[in-house]
Formats: sequence, C-alpha cells, structure tokens
Amino acid sequence: MKEYTTESIRNIALASHSSAGKTMLAEAMLHLTGATTRLGRVEDGTTISDFDEEEIRRGISLYTSVLPVEYRDVKINLLDTPGYTDFIGEVISALRVADGAIIVVDSVAGAEVGTEIAWNYCNTFQLPRFVVINKMDRDNANFQKALASIQNLTETRLIPVQLPWGEKASFQGVIDLITMKAYKGDGKTIVDIPAEYRSAAEEARFALVEAAAEGEDELLEKYLESGELSNEEVVRGLKAVIRQGSFVPVFATSATTETGIFRLLDAIVDFFPSPAEIAPVKAIGKNGEEELLTASDSGPLAAYVWKTTADPFVGKQTFFRVYSGMVTSDSRVWNQNKGVEERFGTVSIPRGKENIPVKVIHSGDIGVVPKLSETVTGNTLGDKAHPLTLPVPEYPNALYRVAIFPKTQADSTKISPTLTRLCEEDMTLSWYNEPATLQTILQGMGDQHIDVAIRRAETKFQVNLLIGEPKVPYQETITRKATAMYRHKKQTGGAGQFGEVHLRVEPLADKDFDFTWEVFGGAISQTYAASIQKGIQNVMKEGVLAGYPIRGVLVAVYDGKEHPVDSKPVAFEIAGREAFKLAFKDAGPVLYEPIMNVQIIVPEENMGDVLGDLNTRRARVQGMNTEKGRSVITATVPLAEMLRYTTQLRSLTGGRGIFNMELAGYEMVPPHIQAEIVAQRQKELAEKREE
Repeated sequence: MKEYTTESIRNIALASHSSAGKTMLAEAMLHLTGATTRLGRVEDGTTISDFDEEEIRRGISLYTSVLPVEYRDVKINLLDTPGYTDFIGEVISALRVADGAIIVVDSVAGAEVGTEIAWNYCNTFQLPRFVVINKMDRDNANFQKALASIQNLTETRLIPVQLPWGEKASFQGVIDLITMKAYKGDGKTIVDIPAEYRSAAEEARFALVEAAAEGEDELLEKYLESGELSNEEVVRGLKAVIRQGSFVPVFATSATTETGIFRLLDAIVDFFPSPAEIAPVKAIGKNGEEELLTASDSGPLAAYVWKTTADPFVGKQTFFRVYSGMVTSDSRVWNQNKGVEERFGTVSIPRGKENIPVKVIHSGDIGVVPKLSETVTGNTLGDKAHPLTLPVPEYPNALYRVAIFPKTQADSTKISPTLTRLCEEDMTLSWYNEPATLQTILQGMGDQHIDVAIRRAETKFQVNLLIGEPKVPYQETITRKATAMYRHKKQTGGAGQFGEVHLRVEPLADKDFDFTWEVFGGAISQTYAASIQKGIQNVMKEGVLAGYPIRGVLVAVYDGKEHPVDSKPVAFEIAGREAFKLAFKDAGPVLYEPIMNVQIIVPEENMGDVLGDLNTRRARVQGMNTEKGRSVITATVPLAEMLRYTTQLRSLTGGRGIFNMELAGYEMVPPHIQAEIVAQRQKELAEKREE
C-alpha cells in the first residue's frame, strides 16, 4: 500500500441496525477498487471484515474492522461496526475516531432501533453523515418509504443525491442528480436518464441545487440571480452544507450486486472532510491546560487508542488514530494515562485481519502496533516532553449481569487476569467481586455480549468459565434500639476464657458503622475495645438475618465483666460477636435492596405492554412522554426485578426497545418478599451444613 498524507485520508464509520448490509457495502468497495479479487459473502464467512471465528459462526459483526479502500488517490479508512445493540461499545469507539459516518438503511425495513441509536451517537460526536439506502434489489424495496422513515428520526433535512433506477428485481443502477446521468450496474456504463425518470430527476435536482446554494453566500447570490449552479458549484455547496450538518445526502445501492458503489465512493472523496479539514481537536496538556490540535505531521504527537485486541498468535494488538504528529516504526512513545514509556515495533495499516507494515503513519491516519505492555483502550500516546491527553467518550452503563464461576480448579486462578484483559478490550464490559454475595460479577450490554466474552475467554485465553444467576446484593440493617448481653465462659482445665459484654444497638442514618465506648468505673478494661469491635465487624460482614452485609448501625458498649486471670482478647471478641447478634435480632432487623433509576425508550405502540410488564416488577413510574413515535418511560425499579430485563424488553418490542439504568440507592424490602429471601437463605445454609 502506498503512503497517504493527511489530505488524502478519509476516516468513515459504517453504522446501522444489524443486517442493513454494512459489511457487504465495505466488501463491494474493496472488490470494485481492486483490493480483493472476489466478492466475499457474509453467509459463507468469506468477507474481509468479519474474520473472527465467532463472527463467522453467528453471521453478524461483533467487532469493528478497519478496511482501507484506495480510490482516486485517496485512502478511505472504512470502520465497519456491529449493528447488534449489545455491541454498541464498538460503535462508540469507532465514531470517536471517525470524521464522518455512513448510516446504512435496509430498503425494506427502513429506519430501525439501531438506525436511531447510530444517528444519535453521530449527533453526540457531531459527525457529518450520509444515508445509504441499501438492498434496493430486494423484494418489497421502497426508496421513498425508507427515506420517509429516516426523516421521521431527525429535524435535519435529508436530500437525495441519487434516485434509484428501478426497484426490487428491476433495480439496475442509479440516477445521479449532480451529473444528471444514469449509471448502470457497477457504474461503468453511463447513459442519459431514461424518459420515465426525467421529470422526477429534474424535480429532485432542483431541491439539491437549492440545498447546495445554502453552502456559501456567493453561491446563494448566483442561484438567486440565475436559478442554476454548475456541477462544480453544486459539489462545492454540498460539501459545505454536509460538513455544517444542515443537510444529509441520501444514496441508493445494492452491495451484493455492486450497484451504485462507484458514485458513493466519489461522494465520500468529494464531500467528507479529510483529517486536515476537521475542527481542531481539544486535548489536555501537562498542567491541565487545554490545547487545540490540528492534524499536522509537524505537531506534537497525540495518538488516541480506540481499540485493543488480544490474540494468542500475535499477542496484543493496539489500534490508534494519530491526531497530531506522526508515528514511525521502532520508536518510543509516552503513555500519559499510565505514566509509562512504550516501545513501538513495526507499525502497520490494518485491513481486516491482515496488517500491512509501513514505515510511518501520518497525522490523521489509523494504524496498529503489536505487543504494547501497559496501553489499554482510551489511552493517549504522545511525547514525554509534551504530554497530551485526548478525551475518552462516555459509554453506556452495563445492563446485564451474570455470576462467573470457574469450570475447574485450574481455571479459578486465571479468572481475574482473564476478565481484566477482556474488559480492557471492551469499554462496555466490566467485572467486580460482590462482597455482599461473594460472587464474581461480569456485566455487559446483553446476553449475546456476555456469551461472546465467555467464548472469547475460552478460545483466546484458554479459560473455561460457567455463568449463573447473580444474587442481589441486599443489605441488612435495624429499625429500632435494642440491648443485649453475652457471657463467654470456658473454664475446662488449663487456661480459661472469660468475657462478658453488655451493648446497645441503634439505627444510624449517615454512616455504615459507628462504635462508642460507654463503660465507666472500669467494669471492663478499654484494652478489650478493639477485640469487641473486631468481633462485631466480623458479624457485620456475614450478616445475621439472611447472610448479607450489615450497614447503618451504631454499637455502644456500656457494661461488662472481666476475670483477673481468664479474660483474654479472644474471649471478648466472641462475647462482642454473640451480644451483637442477639441485639441485632431484637432491633427490628430488615433487608434493604438496591433500587435502579431506569429509562426505557420504546415505540409508541408497545407502551401499554411495557407499562403492564413494569407493574409486575414493583416499578414506580416517574414520568412518560412521547416524541416522534417513541415513548420514554422513567421509573425506579428494584434491581432484583431487572436482572434479565434486556431479554424481556426485546421480546416485548421486537428488538426495538432500549433502556439504561443506574443505581439510585437502597430501600427497604417489602415484608412478604423479605420472608421469602430469609427462608431461601436458611434453606441454603441447611444444605451447606448437610454437605
């Protein structure tokens, strides 16, 4: 591959709902530009983009692939992202380093939930975008209907740059409204617009020229005077309005028949900005001051790591985009986030699973380097003398949790490092040890997401993991004051043990635990206070009511007795522990459960079903509103009722509903549910004792 400088690069993300045809669109571009000798197919597992064995097995993209397409002396870095909502983290990472996006839409299905999610994230990153209505050769394909469905998502005007030449089985090419010519098949045969399409084309051309005229004052003046613009002026004007985000151009294609692809490639080169033309990027300098970076090889080095992968054969691969400066092979770079120096070996240009070694990666380009030891996704690489940090995008909260268990004893030692490595690769995956339930919890965006992570642990790291239902991290506390005493006495031959503790417990609102010493007159020595506290805190970890941690308790030791010979720290530890248990049981013990703030976005027609389902989940609906055919419900719901909600919402809404949730706080468990939890816990403990 030849060397491309900043002005000759376009970084473009392909984003959409699952199965709109992003991967095949990229495949067609690679094939038509001569990068591949034959057109791969998703069904056969032969595409350049979906090379991972798990992607081939499932027939969907799971990871973002970088696919450089060389056309008209420009390198177009296509970032083919997954469409399935579980893998939204990959989409966010790709959009973070793209300078434009192509929203691919199925001509039959029109705008779907994934289309809307991709569109909204493009808004977040303020990316200029195209809409490509793909699969125009399908039965029931309808260009105008698909176009109207996308227009419903946005206030921004959509403006066709092409019209389809026929639809369904008779789709044979595109009518280009800039050149006012018809391009047959792959676009190599150019003819006059057929008579039956001429009036529609002229009407659409009029709207296109009008939109282009808004790009510059000079063009607007000329248009108002003469009513027409030259083709060069239309391209110039469109370039401006597309980059401003005031219009979104619309194209028609069929990736599988390679129809409409060349004119789309022309539009990518003509309309999308190169890294040199985007607004300066904000970075944080050494002393926290903001610096503006433009894509220039002579600038200070700033490369953002947007993706990392682990591979058993080639080791860790780190994908980065250079925002300023340039990267060369066999160089040293500074990781400002980790405060370490990394050594770059051979830098390469990625194309699917292949890496093409190069000497230098210019500003604005995307590259990959193997075997960095410390660097993870979201880090910034630069120069130690001029350290910079680039901002990391916000990723959605995890929605789906599972408990992780090792399959064998050998696997148990590898769980922590394996989960850590998986989570370093994927910003929407996280894990933690839950002290309340003593479980290892892996959380992600949905069941498919978790399933892929578990399989990845197996194939890439040779660690076999089992998954189970996570327990809810309840907490135990008290509702009233209570007192108790306990005497620990052990005097059977040899040295004895003696300790007597009188204590009081009270609910505590603003702290987890407080311990006070109210013993006067030396009934027991204060040297035993630490032992008594240790005994109490050991009980607080394991719970009294149902085996969950205890929170919000004040303990006051006010009396006791000691023996001049037999009293020892261990005796008071036991006495403190048992006195606390007795007092706790007498203080109106209750369970508290985590409550989540939940926001659910569903099509209007599914609103009733979703609300009905929420009512069965002890939800308290806080608000509802509807905009553009989508209903937004906000509610607070106990976590216990939300453990498998991702799957349930998809089945209720045909995959079109989405939600997010975060912890709101803890509330008391209703008495009838508390009784069930306590009974279940007693049963588990009884079974353990029998074992």
